[in-house]
Amino acid sequence: MEYDVIVIGAGLSGLVATAELGDANKRVLLLDQEPEASLGGQAWWSFGGLFLVDSPEQRRMGIKDSRDLAWQDWLGTAGFDRLEDEDYWGKKWAEAYVDFAAGEKREWLYAQGVRFFPVVGWAERGGYLAEGHGNSVPRFHIVWGTGPGIVKPFETRVRNAIKRGLVDFRPRHRVDSLITQNGSVIGVHGSKLVPSTDARGQSSSREVIGDFEFYSQAVIVTSGGIGGNHELIRENWPKRLGTPPNNMISGVPKHVDGRMLAITEKAGGRIVNRDRMWHYTEGIKNWDPIWPMHGIRILPGPSSLWLDAKGQRFPAPNFPGFDTLGTLEAIQASGYDYSWFILTQKIIEKEFALSGSEQNPDLTGKSIRQVLSRVKPGATPPVQAFMDKGEDFVIAHNLQTLVEGMNKLTGTGLLKFEDIERQIIARDREMENTFTKDLQITALRGARKYLGDKLIRVAKPHKILDPKNGPLIAVRLNILSRKTLGGLQTDLSGRVLNSSGNPVNGLYAAGEVSGFGGGGIHGYRSLEGTFVGGCLFTALQSSKALIQELK
Repeated sequence: MEYDVIVIGAGLSGLVATAELGDANKRVLLLDQEPEASLGGQAWWSFGGLFLVDSPEQRRMGIKDSRDLAWQDWLGTAGFDRLEDEDYWGKKWAEAYVDFAAGEKREWLYAQGVRFFPVVGWAERGGYLAEGHGNSVPRFHIVWGTGPGIVKPFETRVRNAIKRGLVDFRPRHRVDSLITQNGSVIGVHGSKLVPSTDARGQSSSREVIGDFEFYSQAVIVTSGGIGGNHELIRENWPKRLGTPPNNMISGVPKHVDGRMLAITEKAGGRIVNRDRMWHYTEGIKNWDPIWPMHGIRILPGPSSLWLDAKGQRFPAPNFPGFDTLGTLEAIQASGYDYSWFILTQKIIEKEFALSGSEQNPDLTGKSIRQVLSRVKPGATPPVQAFMDKGEDFVIAHNLQTLVEGMNKLTGTGLLKFEDIERQIIARDREMENTFTKDLQITALRGARKYLGDKLIRVAKPHKILDPKNGPLIAVRLNILSRKTLGGLQTDLSGRVLNSSGNPVNGLYAAGEVSGFGGGGIHGYRSLEGTFVGGCLFTALQSSKALIQELK
């Protein structure tokens, strides 16, 4: 054997697995179809949020969390309903992951130099009953340095292993098939792609200049999901979310194409939960795109009014930041594949953050001075750039002009000024008292009881039509592709299972390609901060199991 292990995909899962194997003195071949500039994959672009339970950061913010509360929230969110088959291993992975998040996860990361922003975010707030979807408490821990900050320690370990001669990293090597012998995976065959100097995330050439064949004792597939392949997304679109959107923007680069799923399936691996996926509803078109149809997600606070394409408020609990897939279902049921936020200058200054390492230069660059400037008047520079240059933004000093601009943007004339004015006036009347029947106002007032939200995340409740809070802002929201929740079914050692439920000898998987564990650790929905964390955990577990196996 030339190598002990071949790792397919140099994203976060691939780096973690390679780092762990290298530290155990295993000979590893790391392959990726993209140029070296894209090392770290999707995780590099991420906001770097991690799901942690009962952390020091939570306790300092006055948050009382526990493993049992987190597991209650996970079960209510996942809605596992295929427990005899497709959800069997996903649920086992989920329980192991919650234990990890409540246990060694933070200490393990901290030992490698990972640090966290002190204010814990509150994602996916739910809005249902105690056993329903959502986080009961804030659990979204932002890595100091965002995505690059979580990638760096593992990249450093891999590069050190390369220097020691234990890791052979070969970018521009696209795996086209897994080599099998007597039912075991013993290697890979693929195409050498033309060298590329394309920058991170840009679409690179698929010109083939040769082929390759390598052998090993085991192969780990860490190639990611289907978020950049809109054709595959629409092919697997779940009926429960309505018809697939005609128009969709991409939250991940084009190379997130899902091709290794079919290749691994052909070698005997089983794909489960194909109809489970995670796409965002608050996407805006990037005014400075890096990849095709490049979209950015707004990370909204709870105050913006959310309207469908015809200008009608979505019913509770379809509020910003509460239930991503619930709101996606409501948007698709409207017959249109976009929706609107209406808000004020005061709301955008306090509540709008943009997902992505490049959209948060203060956190990514670890600049305390720049972070502190967020409390100053005015939107953050990245948000202001979208207000100035983004095609999805309309800004006006009165509602009539705002609605005219919204209709001009879509060219449909669907929005009626009188309808929107009536709804906003009704909402504003509810601000006269500290009590209300408008559940969105109840929610935002409740959010401000959490110190973190009051300080940096939720604007002081105010009337939208009061000129002193303006100007008025409307944002057209697009469906933004992102994550695959199903994938290759794996046991708790990361071994890929076949259609009979037995491991395919020599074949492992980690990260998004495995549904972040077991072919679907999240079930139907995510609590957020669990995608990057799922990549870390599955790669760690798989590499540990492989190290034992190779002994």
